Amino acid sequence: MVFDIPIVPERRKARGAASNSAGRFDLAREAQDDGWGLPREDPAFRTEVRDEVARSLITYNRSPDLPFDRSINPYRGCEHGCIYCFARPSHAYLGLSPGLDFETRLVARPGAADLLRAELSARRYKVAPIAIGTNTDPYQPLEKEREITRDCLKVLSAFNHPVAIVTKGTLIERDLDILAPMAARGLARVGISVTTLDNDLSRRMEPRAPLPARRLQVIRRLAEEGVPVRLMCSPIVPGLTDHETEAILAAGREAGADAASWIMLRLPREVSRLWQDWLAEHMPDRAGRVMARLREMHGGRDYDPRWGHRMRGEGVYAQMIAQRFRAASQRLGLDQAVPELRCDLFRVPPQAGDQLSLF
Repeated sequence: MVFDIPIVPERRKARGAASNSAGRFDLAREAQDDGWGLPREDPAFRTEVRDEVARSLITYNRSPDLPFDRSINPYRGCEHGCIYCFARPSHAYLGLSPGLDFETRLVARPGAADLLRAELSARRYKVAPIAIGTNTDPYQPLEKEREITRDCLKVLSAFNHPVAIVTKGTLIERDLDILAPMAARGLARVGISVTTLDNDLSRRMEPRAPLPARRLQVIRRLAEEGVPVRLMCSPIVPGLTDHETEAILAAGREAGADAASWIMLRLPREVSRLWQDWLAEHMPDRAGRVMARLREMHGGRDYDPRWGHRMRGEGVYAQMIAQRFRAASQRLGLDQAVPELRCDLFRVPPQAGDQLSLF
């Protein structure tokens, strides 16, 4: 007999997803009874890490609604386990589930710094800010042991290359010895994502990410060290966190953020089903309202992937959130234009074996 065995809460404690369904490129997954008729005790999901030998590191994009055209990601998958993470579908390309696999079966790229050095040294390379953390968090717990993000920052610093980092992780404080001098040269900015100020809600939506108050402390620490910080009020969840928008902005400003941005909740591909399962388990009384608002903003669909629409949605509700955000940002002084990261300092440092200049 072939049947599905539910993943009980005990097996997925401190994880975001409730299932591990196959991704769109994988075969269907089913658990099969061994026929013994004995009680079975399935183990809890543990974090596994494998290394990837990558052939390139910098990824380029042409999206008109992104403020950068290139990025690097030291890791695939993210142990923070944020249930709403738009990057979950990327795990399907590895033949893994965007569900629990995404937060428990991680991929590290230990040769990232060497690849980055080689790509920046290429004669055809033209400098522009590199974004780190646009897909998965570069300061997730694995970074403490592997230090791949730190090694990449060392390379960027040596090349005087501008970088913009997005994270929820407190481990970024460890790298202030690199980031602060880079920021002083106009080469670094950081975005810290704060989704809610409610500890209980945060722990449910983002089970292994630092609590909101701790992220605000990170903003304060970075700002005190001279690293400019953008508060990222993302994602805004209609019917669940939207009422906190002004409070989140005020808390970020008080901590030292000098700019702010927002993105509406996005549910691409497999994320929609995972999110709706989460709502049914954790917020059943609000599930209908949350999904109704999202569909209202996306023409009746869970998600609209069109450029110019996917980040904010459209319609009356989306306009209301935009107006509230704009008004609060203006009142708090978070709407000011920030200086562009410098590209004019970029230099390829001398390599071993290079011919030295006479002057």
